[in-house]
Amino acid sequence: MLTHIFTVRILGLKRYLCQNFLKQYNFDLPQIRRSAKPTKMKITIPVLSKIAMATVVAGSILACNKPQSTAGKPVQATTDPAKESIVYINQDTLFSKYEFAKDITSSLQAKGKAAKSEIQGRVDAFQAEVADYQKNAGTMAADQRQTKEQHLQREQQDLQNHQQDAAAGFQNDQVVANNRVYDTIANFAKRYAKEKGYKLVLMYSKANPTILYGDQTLDVTADVIKRLNDAYVKEKK
Repeated sequence: MLTHIFTVRILGLKRYLCQNFLKQYNFDLPQIRRSAKPTKMKITIPVLSKIAMATVVAGSILACNKPQSTAGKPVQATTDPAKESIVYINQDTLFSKYEFAKDITSSLQAKGKAAKSEIQGRVDAFQAEVADYQKNAGTMAADQRQTKEQHLQREQQDLQNHQQDAAAGFQNDQVVANNRVYDTIANFAKRYAKEKGYKLVLMYSKANPTILYGDQTLDVTADVIKRLNDAYVKEKK
């Protein structure tokens, strides 16, 4: 006799996390202001690579070129969810009320702001050095101009490399955060399904309507959020 196995499928959750849980912000660095005096040196600073910062998606979430579901609110029924084998979680509500996800977002936002501020400071210092050179280039000897230009070009390259490293580091932080949130929810869903006797746990979102209709009695979102938050509170103690 085969042992009964509870299977859990969390449909679309990882894709939802990748597309909606982590948003990107663009931080554009100002271009070098050029002097009216002609000089041989041309220095430009490219736009800072996109450094992503995370935000928890509250309320409705914008889908990636996908129309939102027009289905109305589920109709109340007398079905007892405890006797059902299939239930669903509203992921829009989950990510707006799950404290762990919100804390992860706040941490990433702080890192992103710090990175932007640090890089902006380096760009401002470099611009000031370039402006000073352009101002005094006309009075400098040819060998002095050449030496200074080579120095500034090396600094420009170092700054560009630093921008790229900062963006790559932040993107890695995003991946780590994304996986932490996903793994926490997925592992909880498995335990929750086994405890309740559910064979299928679905995820519902207006932005990614894999479920066009679900009876409201099958919605276990409130219970899942409460249990996740209770567990998170215990972990922080």
